[in-house]
Amino acid sequence: MLHGEERFLIAESARATLDAWKADLVSDFGFDALEGTGLTPARLQDSILQAPFLDPYRAVHVRMLPATRSESMAPALGEIPPTTRLLITVAGRLGPGNKLVKAVSSAGGNAHEMQHLKGRALSEWAAKRATETHGLTAAIAAQVVRVTPPDLSIVDSELSKLAAYKASGSKLTNEAVAELLAGGREDEIFRLTDNLLPRPSPQAMQIARSLTRGGMQPTSVAYRMARHVALVLEVHARQERGESLQQVQDAMAEHRFVIQKAFEVAQGADPNRLENALKAIRDYEWEVKSGQIDAELGLDVLLTRL
Repeated sequence: MLHGEERFLIAESARATLDAWKADLVSDFGFDALEGTGLTPARLQDSILQAPFLDPYRAVHVRMLPATRSESMAPALGEIPPTTRLLITVAGRLGPGNKLVKAVSSAGGNAHEMQHLKGRALSEWAAKRATETHGLTAAIAAQVVRVTPPDLSIVDSELSKLAAYKASGSKLTNEAVAELLAGGREDEIFRLTDNLLPRPSPQAMQIARSLTRGGMQPTSVAYRMARHVALVLEVHARQERGESLQQVQDAMAEHRFVIQKAFEVAQGADPNRLENALKAIRDYEWEVKSGQIDAELGLDVLLTRL
């Protein structure tokens, strides 16, 4: 079982484990992926107890089980056949006294906590990721860590972007790196913000869920949403003062293309709605950090309120 606050590490470890398990499977019947949200103990137990058909064993993956529902799943692990391999990823941290943690241990399994990386640990992880995975230098990794949120998924995405730029034959000068890192603008973040205003579309929720299931912290998704809303609000204020697109692009530090998109959205935006959206995101972050709501489920609710 993998749990903790660092979803990127959970997703990475889960992917490696499942890839190894799937290598020995000969059919689609040998793998069962179960969404943690809405999963019942009876459904989990049924999957665990099923015998393999054509494969040497069955691999069962419970994907991002909400931490608040973890203990209810403990009875399903009362009996795990030797022909079943079970991987549970949990959205959140579980304490050592948690019933599911104890059930995993009693079944002969292990529970690994993936903690947030901060400070030196984050810098060392980024340096290793840059050199071993992306063919970059530790110095570039340090520059990425300095200007991006302390979210591993964002750091890795920025490293991937720089590696692709380098692979194209372009030179990674300090100026080029600084320009490419401005804001950490991943394709999915672009798609999310494109679908965010004036009201979130159904695609916005789908993209947000894709980002969190891919390892990005829900609060980091909310942070990026807040940055976009704040950008549109500032651009709207400049429009009200009569500034043209070129004047706004020249005055602001963000990439010119990002400003252009924000300028288009701001023309039909209601500043009161934008301010209320920022307040809603602020309240969401406080509720998550104070333990009042589940981060991922709360993000869904937040999108319906914007």
